[in-house]
Amino acid sequence: MASGQTTGKPTACLALADGTIFYGKGFGATGTTTAELCFNTAMTGYQEIMTDPSYAGQVVTFTFPHIGNVGVNSEDEETADPVAAGMIVKWDPTEPSNWRAQDELGPWLARHGRIGMGGIDTRRLTRAIRQQGAPHVAIAHDPDGNFDIEALVKQARDFSGLVGLDLAKDVTCAQSYKWDEMRWSWPDGFPKREGKGFKVVAVDFGAKRNILRCLASAGCDVTVLPATATADEVLAHTPDGVFLSNGPGDPAATGTYAVPMIKGVLEKDLPVFGICLGHQMLALALGAKTIKMNHGHHGANHPVKDLDTGKVEITSMNHGFTVDTQTLPAGVKETHVSLFDGSNCGIAVEGKPVFSVQYHPEASPGPMDSYYLFERFATAMAERAGAPA
Repeated sequence: MASGQTTGKPTACLALADGTIFYGKGFGATGTTTAELCFNTAMTGYQEIMTDPSYAGQVVTFTFPHIGNVGVNSEDEETADPVAAGMIVKWDPTEPSNWRAQDELGPWLARHGRIGMGGIDTRRLTRAIRQQGAPHVAIAHDPDGNFDIEALVKQARDFSGLVGLDLAKDVTCAQSYKWDEMRWSWPDGFPKREGKGFKVVAVDFGAKRNILRCLASAGCDVTVLPATATADEVLAHTPDGVFLSNGPGDPAATGTYAVPMIKGVLEKDLPVFGICLGHQMLALALGAKTIKMNHGHHGANHPVKDLDTGKVEITSMNHGFTVDTQTLPAGVKETHVSLFDGSNCGIAVEGKPVFSVQYHPEASPGPMDSYYLFERFATAMAERAGAPA
């Protein structure tokens, strides 16, 4: 069966593993790619979403129809290149109308080898994802409109999926580096952090730039290490604290080398803070388990309750796996929960400065609801050093 809405001959095709076909208008790069399909409900931030390393191996369906209308610019990139495999939108991107725009969405995607597809009934597609779970898909863009449907469906069915897949190695940095850029502020952009700060090692499983900026703004002297760093390599920097970043793929797969590192760090009683994949792998290191979700959480309007304070935060999320609360060991408490489905959104080790959250406090949908987590991390390092908080 086929669905979609477009005028003229379709130049893009989306094939789901169950044989469903959507036709539309292609933009960006030409060619074919296979991935898992998810949907994102955010009304802004499409460039940040496409460059978020956590989206490796995924094509993103945007439920908000106006995608591309503010163009793209270098300041909004979360990493050097788009990482998401492709994007599905309802309406074709229009000419940008924004003073910060440096380029249009289509040419930007084309330069980076990412396929876009418009003219799709994204509501129907989103319903399919919600009801059936995140499907495996093949997406093709051919300006001549020639598609081998049978081959595309086979490619979608042959896609291995994200379960058991370690993608952190694909998106992590190649070597260590220092980070001193702080959060954006008017009118100067991104200021540089100066002076002494808390020595923080950030382990990069696919770190977003704005997370590193938030750490720097909280007074951290940040050194970024690759995902495969060992505990000895982390501790060789004599850190005041260790940060575990977001990232893509199955946490259990990445955990084969990351969990031993985290366990080694935990033995030193250092403050530890994790976000997203870092949260999941901290949970694994503490003895809990993670599970694959039906369609995950992807958006900038997710309400999360802080169980300690009763406060509700509006958060940004991007994850297809979650920590199984039922497997949390003694001494590890659940600190935050999703008000959408009750899934775990935060943990902490009782009596120790070790905590993590599933959502993205740096993404600012609240807009500042969750910045306190970076301040909590800095306070924990100050208290350990015996300095005023």
